[in-house]
Amino acid sequence: MASPSPSPSPTPQQPIRLVPPAEERAAEPPAAEPSLVALPSFLVGAVTIGMVLIGVVPATPLGPVAGAAMPIVIAAALGMFIATVWSARLGHSAPAGISAIVGGFLMSYALLVLGLTHNWFGIPPTAVADTQKIFLISWIAIVSVLILATLRLPVGYTFMFAVVDVALILNLLGIIQSSANVTKAAGWVLMGVAAIVAYFFGSSASQVTGGKEFPLGPPILHG
Repeated sequence: MASPSPSPSPTPQQPIRLVPPAEERAAEPPAAEPSLVALPSFLVGAVTIGMVLIGVVPATPLGPVAGAAMPIVIAAALGMFIATVWSARLGHSAPAGISAIVGGFLMSYALLVLGLTHNWFGIPPTAVADTQKIFLISWIAIVSVLILATLRLPVGYTFMFAVVDVALILNLLGIIQSSANVTKAAGWVLMGVAAIVAYFFGSSASQVTGGKEFPLGPPILHG
């Protein structure tokens, strides 16, 4: 008599996974990057002001007719302020501070130009040059301090703000000397700033889309 064949052992039931294993999980989205708003805004503002100083717009006895370019500068300032709030919410104090400073410069420049063009502030034509000097000296002081504040960041940022300072100083000298050529030189230097910002923007965009950051250089100060 044949012995009964052993019954197959029951297969343990596989546990139900509410969360897929690590190898099956979808790739996490990249970290939020406010620089993708800040850098193109800075780029647009620098190009616009640079073209104004170079003389792309026609000139008048009070200077270039720059009012038409000011909506672009105001939009750039708003972009910087959006990046400021975004960076602050992420706890990134240094980018938030830098974005706020650049946004403040762009907005104050636009308001100054529009105010002088439409006489919002009641400044007589004889005092326009002195008003521009006060504006530029104030921002030269701020940017000079910002250069020192970036010494622990990659050297590319320090270099960029140093070039911004050079543009502001040339613009001031152009007003003091009533020299159109020096003012144009300030505009071309700002175009150089725009090129640097475009490089930074490409670096951030590359990183966010899965590539590598571009070299920005080591910081001048360590620790």
